[in-house]
Amino acid sequence: KIPNNPWLNFSKKLEEYRTPDIKRSLWQIVNTFIPYVGLWILIIYSLSISLWLTAPLIILAAGFLVRLFIIFHDCGHGSFFKSRKANLAVGILTGILTFTPWHLWWHEHNVHHANAGNLDKRGIGDVDTWTVEEYLAAPFWKKLAYRVMRQPLVMFSIGAVVVFAVIKRVPLPSHSKKEKASV
Repeated sequence: KIPNNPWLNFSKKLEEYRTPDIKRSLWQIVNTFIPYVGLWILIIYSLSISLWLTAPLIILAAGFLVRLFIIFHDCGHGSFFKSRKANLAVGILTGILTFTPWHLWWHEHNVHHANAGNLDKRGIGDVDTWTVEEYLAAPFWKKLAYRVMRQPLVMFSIGAVVVFAVIKRVPLPSHSKKEKASV
């Protein structure tokens, strides 16, 4: 008799979520996009009333923007719709809303997935990761910068701004025509 493995049961429970469901996908778009747009309308009107009213609305809108990025991400994996064209259309739209160039981000994200954990193929879409030997051989200021950048508050605030507002705004000669156009 095979022992009862909770991970096998968990995997079976997730089976229904492995293929895209158009109803769920459309519902996710509706329950994310409409509140996001509604919040921005409220933000615009609240500016004439009070910044104290506007600030919490911006925080709520930021949460919905993160959800739009999740939809963007899922479309790139082809897991939001069965149709490649639908994933592309929704991915491009959500990429515009999240200020993320679709073709560039997806090329780099796919390279990242293909090479994640392979220290011989680092560089595209990765959080910089060093070996112990590399860390010990680095000068103090590089070690300090490495540790500061990997601190979650820094990584998810300053690091995110640098990546999405600066790095992803500059097309490079190595980018394809589609990637440059999406930037």
